[in-house]
Amino acid sequence: MTTRLWHRIRHVLTPHHHDSAERWDDALETSRSGVRALTWSFAALFATALVQLALVLLTDSVALLGDTIHNFADALTALPLGLAFLLGRKAATRRYTYGLGRAEDLAGVVVVLIIAASAAFAAWEAVGRLLDPRPVEHLWVVALAGVVGFAGNELVARYRITVGRRIGSAALVADGLHARTDGFTSLAVVLGALGVALGFPAADPVVGLVITVAILFVLRDAAREVFRRLMDGVEPAIVDRAERTARAVPGVQDVADLRMRWIGHTLHAELAIRVEATLTVDEAHRLAHEVEHELRRATPRLAAAVIHTEPAAVRS
Repeated sequence: MTTRLWHRIRHVLTPHHHDSAERWDDALETSRSGVRALTWSFAALFATALVQLALVLLTDSVALLGDTIHNFADALTALPLGLAFLLGRKAATRRYTYGLGRAEDLAGVVVVLIIAASAAFAAWEAVGRLLDPRPVEHLWVVALAGVVGFAGNELVARYRITVGRRIGSAALVADGLHARTDGFTSLAVVLGALGVALGFPAADPVVGLVITVAILFVLRDAAREVFRRLMDGVEPAIVDRAERTARAVPGVQDVADLRMRWIGHTLHAELAIRVEATLTVDEAHRLAHEVEHELRRATPRLAAAVIHTEPAAVRS
C-alpha cells in the first residue's frame, strides 16, 4: 500500500512525456482533468499563502509580503481557468458552432493580467520600503516562510504543468510556470532574511524588487504563450507531422492548404488532398475518412479534421 501511494505521488510530482498513443481526445475528460488540477492546486496555494500571511503580520517583511501577494494571486488564477474548463464542457450550438473552448484562451488573458497586477503591487511595496525603511523581526520565521512558499509552489507547478501538457492547455501550463517561478522567488525571501541577519537591512526590500523582476519574466513567457493561442499559433512540428501523415496514406498524391488551430485544449485541422481524377465520389469520400483517421491517430489532441478532396490534375 505504501509503495503504491509513493509511486502515485512521484507520478504527480515528476513531469513526464506523453506520446501520440496517449491521446486525450474526449473534451469532457480533459476538462475534468483540468478542473481537478485547478481544485487541488488552488487549495494548496491558498493554504500556503494563508500561512505566509500570518508570518508577514509577525515579521513585517516586505519581501515576504511580496511573495505572499503573488501566492494569493496565483491561487486566484484558478478561478477564471476553472470557469473556462466548465464552459468548455458545453455542447456546440447554432450560435457557437465550435463550442466554448475559446473561453480557456480568454482565461489565459485573465491569468496574464493577474500576474501583471501582482508584479505592480510587489514593486510598489518594495520601493516604498526602500524609501521608508522599517526593521524586520523574527528573521528565522521569514526564512521558514520562504521555504514553505517554495515547497507549496513547486508541488503545484509540477502538477499544473504535467496536467496542462497532457491535455494541451496553454493556460494551465502558463499558470504552472507562474507557480514555479513563485517557488524560486520564495527562496529569494530566505536570502533576504540572511542579508538582514548579516547587517544589510536593505536586503529585504531589494529582494522584494528581485521578486518583481522574476514575476515580469513569468509575465513575458505566459503572455507569449497565450498570445500565440489567441492568434491560432500551432507548433510547426505538429503541422509537419500532420502533413507527412496525410501524404503517407495510400491514394493521396499530395497535400495542400493544411491549416491547424487550437480551440481550448483541442486541435482542429483543415486540409486538401489531391487524388486520382478517376476516383468516384464514394472512393474519394472513403479516402478522406482514412486520412482523417490517420491524422487523429498520429496527432495528439486532434479533435476534428475537415478533408477536402480535389483531382490531382486541377493543379500542376
